[in-house]
Amino acid sequence: WEEAGLVLPVLEPFRMEYAVGLDGSTVPIQVFVARWNGDPEGLHLTEGIMLRWFAPEIMTRLRMSPSTLNLVRDHAMRQPASSQSTVPDPAALHPVRRPVPSTEGGTVLNVVGIHLYLENAQGEVLLGLRHPDCAYAGETWHFLAGHCEQESAIACLMREAYEEAGLLIHPEDAELVHTVHLCDVPGTQPRLQLVFRVRRWEGQPVIRERDKCLAWRWWSPGALPEPIVAYTRTAIERLREGHRYTEMGWA
Repeated sequence: WEEAGLVLPVLEPFRMEYAVGLDGSTVPIQVFVARWNGDPEGLHLTEGIMLRWFAPEIMTRLRMSPSTLNLVRDHAMRQPASSQSTVPDPAALHPVRRPVPSTEGGTVLNVVGIHLYLENAQGEVLLGLRHPDCAYAGETWHFLAGHCEQESAIACLMREAYEEAGLLIHPEDAELVHTVHLCDVPGTQPRLQLVFRVRRWEGQPVIRERDKCLAWRWWSPGALPEPIVAYTRTAIERLREGHRYTEMGWA
């Protein structure tokens, strides 16, 4: 419901998976199974992801987590052939979904993204190479970034910096230096991308979420890598020119 506005009447426990938490402890993750034959294009997605139907037998061609692939294969092997029909149910083509909240004046909620701008002593900027399996901008360089959950922007910045790179940041050291108001596709939910500069921090960048980031590297602002997220490049260039605000993608 939170990411796709999707209501599933029946959820059945399938398997318990285990992941390693930030403190090195083992964290249990309950995986559920549900049935839905609707159209992914009809869903309102809020987390920067895309959904498509794929048959289990072709998933080896996709870039995806090995554990996810094994999970899908295991489930498919347990199902009788008659239950694996891919014909959509016409009644499910219009799923119950959460609309973009609006008012009579047309106001809609904007997704708030938080981005960390760090420069080292040589004036180089820290960027991360996103994992190929990332739903957004796989194999592309980007700021250390995340979406605000039920938290303030600074709290989100501190959380993401530690979770993704092991960096400790104090709130008084964070300064909002640039904002990008972004609309990827006309008519879709806008995104407010906040870029915070931090001049003091504790720790060195390390890979803490290997399913999200392959490498951290310092880059000269005048020689940024390719490929790089478009608004990341624009924000760096505009920031260095003294601008504090940019609009992208608006007709």
